[in-house]
Amino acid sequence: MAYVIAEPCINVKDQACVEVCPVDCIHPHQGEPDFENEPQLYINPDECIDCGACESVCPVQAIFPEDAVPEEWKSYIEKNAAYFQK
Repeated sequence: MAYVIAEPCINVKDQACVEVCPVDCIHPHQGEPDFENEPQLYINPDECIDCGACESVCPVQAIFPEDAVPEEWKSYIEKNAAYFQK
C-alpha cells in the first residue's frame, strides 16, 4: 500500500514531504522540469515504502494512506499512479 496526495495539495506544492521522504518517491519537486506545469505533487505507488513520514509534515493535510483516502478524493489514487506512467 502507498500513500496518496489529494486535492488540498493543488496549487500549494509544499516541499516538506519531499524533504522527509527516505526513498525520493514524491515528484515533481522544485528543480525538476515539470514542477511549474503540474498543479500538485504526486507519490509514486511503486516506490513508496509506506513509512508515513510525509503525512505528518504536510501543512495542508493532503496525504493519506491509500486505504484511507476520503471518498471525495478517491480519484487521486489513480492520478498519483498516472503521473508516473507517462
